[in-house]
Amino acid sequence: MGIGEFLLLQFIAHLCLDYFFQTDKLAKQKNAIGFKSPFLYWHALTCFILSWLFSLQFGFFFGAVVITVTHFLMDGFKHYLNDSKLLGRYAYFIDQALHLVIMTVVVILFDKWHGINPSVEVSINFKYLLIITGYLVCLKPANIFIKEVFKSTEIQVSSDNEMPNAGKVIGVLERILTLTFIIVSQYSAVGFLIAAKSILRYRNDETLKTEYVLIGTMLSFGIAVIAGIIINLY
Repeated sequence: MGIGEFLLLQFIAHLCLDYFFQTDKLAKQKNAIGFKSPFLYWHALTCFILSWLFSLQFGFFFGAVVITVTHFLMDGFKHYLNDSKLLGRYAYFIDQALHLVIMTVVVILFDKWHGINPSVEVSINFKYLLIITGYLVCLKPANIFIKEVFKSTEIQVSSDNEMPNAGKVIGVLERILTLTFIIVSQYSAVGFLIAAKSILRYRNDETLKTEYVLIGTMLSFGIAVIAGIIINLY
């Protein structure tokens, strides 16, 4: 296992931690009250377990501790960032960027000082890990990313006659299909998918809502397309 595979495994651990192992309600509680949130401490414990477990080696214990402590502190102080008039709308992006930078630095330093020597002999293919990462990103993380883009740009449209969470499900399905089509080099199918959605969702009497949907659609397809291009580079 090289540093690329190791870093991807840590990234997958982060995706599981921040997106799949916490509900929206618990995340909002944690972001609102910081260190006063009981969930924050369980979140930190889960962070350590996932980081150490996904490293596949006992020697990464202190590396996992560093990632956990910094993650804990950033999440604990995040409510101050959320309340900032200047940076509050960008809190999500700043928080995620810092988590990823620290994780990357820890992995690079660990590789330099200790070396990557898995305790369990497992054959890991870098491209397969990329594919797994791509599909994970296209699920809940992409939905939250798109929501935060709308929040940071203050784009809002009323959603009358909308089924609750229908947009999220549609977004997940379109990203999964788009990523799959790109991986198997069926690019014409991606164009057909975009055209089909545009026809089904477009209404002349709701211009603002149509533009809102178009922005979300472009972001959604963009995430899947970029993920597919990165995967196909390897």
